[in-house]
Amino acid sequence: MKILVTGATGYIGKRLIPLLLNEGNSVVCAVRDKNRAPIGFKNDKNVSFAEVDFLKPNTLINIPENIDVVYYLIHSMSNSSSEFHILEQQCALNFKTYIENTSAKQVIYLSGITNDTKLSKHLLSRKNVETTLISEKYALTTFKAGVIVGSGSSSFEIIRDLVEKLPIMATPKWLNTKTQPIAIRDVLSFLEKAKGNENLYNKSFDIFGPEILTYKQMLLEFAQIRGLKRRIITLPIMTPKLSSYWLYFVTSTSYKLAASLVNSMGIEIIGKKSNINTLLNIKPISYKNAVKNAFVKIEQNSIVSSWKDSFISSALKSDLHKHINVPTYGCFTDKKQRKLNDVNTSLDKIWSIGGENGWYYGTFLWKLRGYIDKFFGGTGLRRGRTHPTQLNNGDSLDFWRVIYANKEAKKLLLYAEMKLPGEAWLEFKIENNTLHQTATFRPQGVAGRFYWYAVTPFHWFVFNGMISKLV
Repeated sequence: MKILVTGATGYIGKRLIPLLLNEGNSVVCAVRDKNRAPIGFKNDKNVSFAEVDFLKPNTLINIPENIDVVYYLIHSMSNSSSEFHILEQQCALNFKTYIENTSAKQVIYLSGITNDTKLSKHLLSRKNVETTLISEKYALTTFKAGVIVGSGSSSFEIIRDLVEKLPIMATPKWLNTKTQPIAIRDVLSFLEKAKGNENLYNKSFDIFGPEILTYKQMLLEFAQIRGLKRRIITLPIMTPKLSSYWLYFVTSTSYKLAASLVNSMGIEIIGKKSNINTLLNIKPISYKNAVKNAFVKIEQNSIVSSWKDSFISSALKSDLHKHINVPTYGCFTDKKQRKLNDVNTSLDKIWSIGGENGWYYGTFLWKLRGYIDKFFGGTGLRRGRTHPTQLNNGDSLDFWRVIYANKEAKKLLLYAEMKLPGEAWLEFKIENNTLHQTATFRPQGVAGRFYWYAVTPFHWFVFNGMISKLV
């Protein structure tokens, strides 16, 4: 079976593709930027890539016409545009128009549970997308999921941040909202088993776990699993805006995502019962088991995908490849180089930089810069990194984004996602047994130039110490 997966670099897509490949299917990954294509799939003979932007209909011709099943996994939870719902509708319409002219027999769409009479803007948009995708040329199967719990999911990581950082929580009243969380393992099972199943053609199903819990109960059960005592006090005075800031400053989420989540968390996510569990022979696991499974993955350093690596957490407004050529005109640079004692050891240190490993020198100054960035609405250092020793194009790395990571070529290029009056790059490159470390800053106006001169003394201290540690 030939299967098209849209949103192939997203949290769900990265986990679904290996399941499809294990069954001997060939998979076409629709990606906006081929530079972000997962390295693990690039050498697989059963995987191909189509560079597509669904807001640009002319790019859809890159999708082959001889496909059997399509997974539609596109959504814009973090989009700050006030007209994001229009963009989502346009994506869905462009997708439908093209897919109707292919050999696709089934489209499988992952949405959110939308049974409450009062829906948030994002949930209403997803409901409208489902309506847009309905076609007479192919069968549409829609799964509407509750809160997804798994290693690297935004819901899991936010709950983890709150529980592990705050012994006492003064929380918004929406923590009393009821929901039906579902394990990522079960979501993937529904998606994978639905392909080609004619019993599911032109039907919509809510998928959810076996329990109805409030967000407060989810926090307390999480704490119980982690062996932590936590006290939660709900306050009726916290407005949605204050709630968004509360999530933003306490957790690793971006403000855009925090605001979207707060708007949705006031809505009850209770699913409608159906025979879908019987049809696909799936018995969803409990919330506690979903959390325990997530920590198994974390302890094994086997997190397949994380919301932090998707553009939900990104400040990039364009594709990766547009930042891969570091500019020189009108830029300030800080260049350092050192002879290496052991190339492989230094290379391993470079590939392990950031996250819990830190930046090797001037830790206090790195943390201070992270706090300042968070205060002004940036990403800060809390995103960390998904894997302690591996880096792929597009990964988040504290307040940087990996633009180019090629260990064989001995080169790592990072692009700054912190709040800056300009743009910044940090490059590590090994040539002729020498490590070249280059920080580049392209200022924006007078403020940018003033910023560079103000931080130059700190740069000299930090970057000089960092390269010395790396060699």
